[in-house]
Amino acid sequence: MRSVARVLSRSPSTISREINNNVPEGQKRYTPRLAQERARAHQEKKSRRARLKSEFIRTFVIEKLRLRWSPEQIAGILASHYHQHISHEAIYQFIYHQYHRGGNGRCVGLDLVPCLRRRHKRRHRKYVPFKEKRTIIKDKTSIEDRPHYIEKRKQLGHWETDSMVSRQSTVALNTLVERASGFVRISKVPDTTAIETRKVLVNRLGPLPLHLRRTITSDNGHEFAEHLVVSKELIAKFYFCHTYASWERGTNENTNGLIRDYFPKKTDFAILSDEEIQKVEHLLNTRPRKRLGWKTPLQIFKQGVALESGI
Repeated sequence: MRSVARVLSRSPSTISREINNNVPEGQKRYTPRLAQERARAHQEKKSRRARLKSEFIRTFVIEKLRLRWSPEQIAGILASHYHQHISHEAIYQFIYHQYHRGGNGRCVGLDLVPCLRRRHKRRHRKYVPFKEKRTIIKDKTSIEDRPHYIEKRKQLGHWETDSMVSRQSTVALNTLVERASGFVRISKVPDTTAIETRKVLVNRLGPLPLHLRRTITSDNGHEFAEHLVVSKELIAKFYFCHTYASWERGTNENTNGLIRDYFPKKTDFAILSDEEIQKVEHLLNTRPRKRLGWKTPLQIFKQGVALESGI
C-alpha cells in the first residue's frame, strides 16, 4: 500500500481506507468495479440533496443574489421578515454547490458566483497597493480634531467622500456617504480636478437643510484641494483622514466596494449614463443593512429628516 501511495502521490491511509471499504464479504481482494459503482452512487445521492430548506427560500435567495444582496443580508431579512432561519454560510454552500469540487470545477447548475461581491471561486487575501505620493493640501483640518461623538453614528449629517477612478478615461465617480444611515450619492465628474470635485460636492449637498450637512471627511487626494471653498459654501466642517488610513473612512470604503459590484474595475465611467448611475444609487439605498437592524439607508435617512424637521 505504501508503494501504491507513492506512485499515486497519496497518503498510505487513503489507499488503506479505499481497499478496506471495497472488499466484498467472503473475498480477500479489492474490487475496482464495486468501488466505482459505490463512488458514482454516493456522488449522485450527494448531488440530489437540497442545500436550502424549501423552494421558497431557494427562490428568494436566487432573486436577492441577482440584486447584489450579500448572503448575510438575505439571511437577516429571511429571519426578521419571514421567520425563516438559515445561516449565511448555508447560502454560500448553496452557491458553491452549483460547481464540481466545491467551486474548483466546472459549473453544473446556476452560475451564482458573479452575484457575490468578491467573484473569486476561492477567497484571496485583499490586495494592498504600494503607497503613492500625495499632493500637499494647505490649511487642512485633521480628523483628530473632529468631535468624537461623530464616531458613534448617532446623528445625521456627517458625510464621507471619495473618488472612484477608471483607467479607461479621465471621467470618474464621486461618492458621498452619510455615516449614520449609509445613504449614498453617486455622481459622475469629467475629471478629478479640485474644481470639478468642488462643484459636485456643492451640487449634491447644497439642496439639503443645514442639519443634514454638518461635516465632510475625505482622504488626502488632490481633488479636495478646494475644501475651504466647499466648507464655506455648504457651511460645513471639512476634515481630512491621516495619510494611508482608509479605515478612518470605513463607511465610504465599504460603499465603494458595493458600487464596484455594478461597475467593476476597468469600467469606462465615460460611457455610463446618468440613469445607470441613479439606478445603482437607488439599489444601494434600498438594500437592507445589518447594522441598521435590516432597515434600508433610505428608510433611516427619511426618518432622520422627519425627526429633525419636527414632522
